[in-house]
Amino acid sequence: MFKKATATAILCCLLGGIGLIIAISFGAKLIPLKTVWDSIFHYEEVLEMQLVRDGRLPRALCTALIGGFLGISGAMMQGVTRNPVAEPSMMGITQGATLAVAITSVTPGLYGLFGNTFAALIGATVSGVLVLIFSMQNARNMNLSRLLLAGTALSTFFLSMASIVALLFNKAQELAFWVGGGFRTASWQSVWLLLGVGGICTLMALCLSQRINIVSLGEDVAVGLGENPHKVRFYALLLLIPLCGVSVAVAGNIAFVGLIVPHIIRRLLGYDYRYILPFSFAAGSVLLIWADVAARLVSQPYETPVGLFTSLIGVPFFLWLVRRGNS
Repeated sequence: MFKKATATAILCCLLGGIGLIIAISFGAKLIPLKTVWDSIFHYEEVLEMQLVRDGRLPRALCTALIGGFLGISGAMMQGVTRNPVAEPSMMGITQGATLAVAITSVTPGLYGLFGNTFAALIGATVSGVLVLIFSMQNARNMNLSRLLLAGTALSTFFLSMASIVALLFNKAQELAFWVGGGFRTASWQSVWLLLGVGGICTLMALCLSQRINIVSLGEDVAVGLGENPHKVRFYALLLLIPLCGVSVAVAGNIAFVGLIVPHIIRRLLGYDYRYILPFSFAAGSVLLIWADVAARLVSQPYETPVGLFTSLIGVPFFLWLVRRGNS
């Protein structure tokens, strides 16, 4: 296991490092590697260095962080629900954040008060609480089937409401960015937000990995080992809310990263969530870095939504999982 984990870590570092270099150097304007290096360590007030320092570098860091957050969120969800097709966008959390952003964007007073970032966090929190309420039979019992059904129903409802708001106020083009996902608005402020909120939640998720291991063995086994599966699911959902909230606030609604990545890691490293969670973070970062590179380079000088590339991979993968489950 140690050899496999080491090889996987080296592979993720290589792919992630190469992806970050390409993301910073390539684009509508090609920037030499020496200029990129000088922009970081010997900065001067030159146009190319400004582009690297204030544009491409924070954007690349945001893709790495958000990819990691989505990857670890999907791994947590699949572990605590024991559902191979569970991922953050199925729970309605990302769609709730998208609806909040849509409402804020058409209400100048709310936008001035909250802005997209806090609106997304509020929307993710409200949608997460609603999922909890609808999935609980009583205050101490979270029903797994209700959790998944409530999340799926609320995700469809929130996205439909966001579309209605966009059509009524002629904001369809702006909503398309949030639904398709992208990093055009990424800045250093976004990086600090992701590091502050997402970094703390990621560390807490890693501390929860051993308990997720027990819950993933099944309800009866977990209870027999002295673990409360309902409580672990509740903690996991509480961590998912801010992780998804800050991700949507910066990049919009990016689906399928949390679905694909944990399955790949399980195939490589087995079913121990002490390995699955951190490596899902690393692999999610790699996937989203390269998806953003493709989004920027495939139709220059225009930018394609990042969610298009994750969906092109994710939809066939999802259908394969469903077909395998029925066979």
